[in-house]
Amino acid sequence: QVQLVESGGGLVQAGGSLKLSCAAAGRTFSAYAMGWFRQAPGKEREFVARISASGISTYYADSVKGRFAVSRENAKSTLYLQMNSLKPEDTAVYYCALDRTGRYDYDYWGQGTQVTVSS
Repeated sequence: QVQLVESGGGLVQAGGSLKLSCAAAGRTFSAYAMGWFRQAPGKEREFVARISASGISTYYADSVKGRFAVSRENAKSTLYLQMNSLKPEDTAVYYCALDRTGRYDYDYWGQGTQVTVSS
């Protein structure tokens, strides 16, 4: 079993920044790729970013490329999402997820943290 706990969400004005964290427990964090997803009210959950187990490779949705940065600190079993130049359309619940098999099939999910961007 894996427990993922997100934190760092909140209310921010457009153009501002937030940094989300995801603390992992229960498995060897450094062995697995991780992802960030988000779900806005009335919309389906969408991919935001992914980082390889080593942290060397990262991938982003086009909507956040150049504004968001995913990183990880394996020694602390923690995943991060630095969000800059936030827009009202970034408002959503943000989830971290663990890809146990490496096949982009995320097995474990956190409970989510709310990010609200006011205009």
